[in-house]
Amino acid sequence: MKLYTMSGACSLTDHIVLEWIGHPYEVHVLERGQQREPAYMAINPFGGVPALVLDNGKVLTQNVAILSYLADRYPQAGLGGEGIEGRAEVMRWLCYINSDVHAGFKPLFGPNLFVEDATLQEVMQNKARARLREMFGVLNNRLAGREWLCDAASIADPYLFVVTRWARGKQVDLSGFDHLDAFFERMRANAGVKAAMKAEGLTP
Repeated sequence: MKLYTMSGACSLTDHIVLEWIGHPYEVHVLERGQQREPAYMAINPFGGVPALVLDNGKVLTQNVAILSYLADRYPQAGLGGEGIEGRAEVMRWLCYINSDVHAGFKPLFGPNLFVEDATLQEVMQNKARARLREMFGVLNNRLAGREWLCDAASIADPYLFVVTRWARGKQVDLSGFDHLDAFFERMRANAGVKAAMKAEGLTP
């Protein structure tokens, strides 16, 4: 398999999961802008990351699709939840992070896509930060008394690590979220997380 990623993007999630699985893979770290070049658009016409080229040459895109594939393809890693209810619980948190939390960063990463006026951008971004704090509060409460979002490490946990890293970089107020802080530090010390971040030129 070959993963196409960009340093620190949401595709870091898939990169960490590949490290946790332990199956041999290649990684190609795109530079900013390369995702829109014809060579890459031929691989992923959406023009974004991640993209995962499977051993049979087929291409998967979109985090939830790739992460679900990896959990099903390598069940021995135990990252997809145990049984029907366990899988549903993993998907519950994975989809919340993907559909709600991740999407909540759009005004912070690309304010010009929404409004051009600088004053309005600031208002919009402050509202986005406030909403993100609410969502991270839900995740912080979920982590009370537990090491992972679900009963064991899953494909949802690296995604939470990635968006928490974004939140810290985009000045989202995470004060008082002790359970989230402890989770973040555990993840940052994890060998698979360290390996993926190093490959993307990031400091754990």
